[in-house]
Amino acid sequence: MKIDPKTLVKKLDLDSRSIVSAQTGVEEKPLLSKREKMKLRKDRWLQKIEGVKLARQKQKAEAKRKATPVVGDLQPLMEALPELSELTTTSKARKQPKIHVRAKAEPTDFNQMKPAQKRRLLQEEVARFHKVIANPVYKANPLAAISEHLCKRLKQEAGNAI
Repeated sequence: MKIDPKTLVKKLDLDSRSIVSAQTGVEEKPLLSKREKMKLRKDRWLQKIEGVKLARQKQKAEAKRKATPVVGDLQPLMEALPELSELTTTSKARKQPKIHVRAKAEPTDFNQMKPAQKRRLLQEEVARFHKVIANPVYKANPLAAISEHLCKRLKQEAGNAI
């Protein structure tokens, strides 16, 4: 199969061009010095870096909120609170709320505890161990004392679960 190269070439007349295309070709871009171009490039680059930093900070904050034990991510709830604040201001005016200061929940996993928390927990366990050893019921029959304690504890937990 042979194609004639003359059929592939097409030329446009100046008369056949549209007015819009003729006008756009005439416009000239403003001439900027090399220093100004470099400034613009640097500004665009810094904006891009800042955008990446902000995105990374948001991801880290979300991951940190998700890693919080028990409660998880409370950010959507916090965003919804300003809408609810109007409702609560009227109820606060009627009665004075009791101020309860809750201590931050301590982690239950030993690996997540701070050294001071670990030390306190170990001291409590040692004190509890010494009390158990000094108990006369335990001295008389250790296995019976432990099994009785476990039975009471299981009944207590079963009662709380219901």
